[in-house]
Amino acid sequence: MNKPTFNIRTASKLMRALAAASAFSLLSACVSYQGIQSQVQLKTLNADSGAFPGQGGSGNWPDSQWASSIGGADLQKLIDQALQNNPSLQVAAARLQAAKAITASVGANELPSVNASFDSTYQRFTEKGLIPPPLAGTYNTNNQLALNASYEFDFWGKHSAEMRAALSQEKVAEAEGQSVRLMLGNAIARSWLQLARQSAQLELSKQQLAIREKFDQLTQQRVKAGLETKTETQQSLIQLSGLKNDIAQWQEAIALTRNQIAALQGLGPEQGRAIPLPQFRQAADTALPGSLPLELLGRRPDIVAARWRVEASQGEVDVAKTQFYPNINLVGFAGLSSLGLSNLLQSGSSIIGVGPAIRLPIFEGGRLRAQLKGKVASYDVAVATYNQSLTDALHEVADQVQILQASQAQATEQKAAEQAARVSLQLAQQRQKAGTANMLPVLAAESAVLSQQKLLLDIAIRHTESQINLIKALGGGYDSKTSFAPAASQANSNTNINNTTAASTSEAAL
Repeated sequence: MNKPTFNIRTASKLMRALAAASAFSLLSACVSYQGIQSQVQLKTLNADSGAFPGQGGSGNWPDSQWASSIGGADLQKLIDQALQNNPSLQVAAARLQAAKAITASVGANELPSVNASFDSTYQRFTEKGLIPPPLAGTYNTNNQLALNASYEFDFWGKHSAEMRAALSQEKVAEAEGQSVRLMLGNAIARSWLQLARQSAQLELSKQQLAIREKFDQLTQQRVKAGLETKTETQQSLIQLSGLKNDIAQWQEAIALTRNQIAALQGLGPEQGRAIPLPQFRQAADTALPGSLPLELLGRRPDIVAARWRVEASQGEVDVAKTQFYPNINLVGFAGLSSLGLSNLLQSGSSIIGVGPAIRLPIFEGGRLRAQLKGKVASYDVAVATYNQSLTDALHEVADQVQILQASQAQATEQKAAEQAARVSLQLAQQRQKAGTANMLPVLAAESAVLSQQKLLLDIAIRHTESQINLIKALGGGYDSKTSFAPAASQANSNTNINNTTAASTSEAAL
């Protein structure tokens, strides 16, 4: 009798399971996110996309130690100090730690959850409920001491998509930190270069002032001798005042630039006054490679961060899609339960249970579709932002290359002008020594040489500043090849947008 009863019960359970599975499949077939797709195409740029013209030379450029080649050990020291003390970098580091914490939290979702609980409630038990006499109508405690466990089966790739999104956000924070470092180094290098320009221009202005003072003395002597009119004296005074104003302005600019460098280093103005005045040398010029492949833009940390944002948005889209499918958990408990606290630890108070918990979305009032539309829109924003960042980067590199080429041509012409001024000075000196001319043409020629040197200095500074900006535009030596390995490709995601996986989308990009 027992054997047939067992078979009937077993068959009954199987039939109920099959019926549940059929209903499950039927309801799942009603879930749809058709028609929700991305509207923005990700731009691609690879080794075949062309190159910007360089200036000769070869090798991997820029190098991560670019500051030393521009300004030597002094500039590198200023940048290193700033990287240690700047608050913006501390904020970036804190964001990275927060992103890592989120990644760890998301990773915990893939593991079983076990917790202990103890509940003890003093209450009156109803006489009309499940509690039989003599406990019905009395006051007593309802107690439970148990271990509870649950595990969510990741049939639809929800946890892996969450992990991809979290890892991508962590990479975003890391790349943003590198971007802050690069921008900070660029700002200090440009400030250092301006300080060198201001210092050199101050020295040239002082030399011009000394020459103008000699010129003024000779002019006054000639006026007294009746060889010149007072008009020449007044003109000389005007130029003297102008040079003194220039000197005062250069001194003010030096003080302000020192304060700016100190602020970038996270220091006070008193430390800024101790910053030594750099000596600009044209030898600091760094030759560019013969060509600059557009693929080098992938070394920019802001471009890397924008790509990782696309990856993170793709993961969030995949997570939103899994919400259309059933959520299946395995839950269990084991412990003690009793009416009356004194009975809790007795052998008959033990409880144990295990079973599945299934949550199936049937009607959500369009909430799930709206949520997915929002995630796809965020993905489109991330792609459009990446495309715009890429466009801006292309223009920035093109502008700096154009400035470099133009400033090089200008420097050639200006050197010719300076050389002509030096020849004029030599001729004036020869005439003065021969007695065919006085000292005034010599002083005027010396001042003209200094004026040409000022112009040449500004061109050289502009050329070097453009190099610094080009280094920034190309990532400052940041190695994106080791920092960008799409998380989506590592996770083997099966969900996608427009039938293109996040991995293939990213690999087609920079």
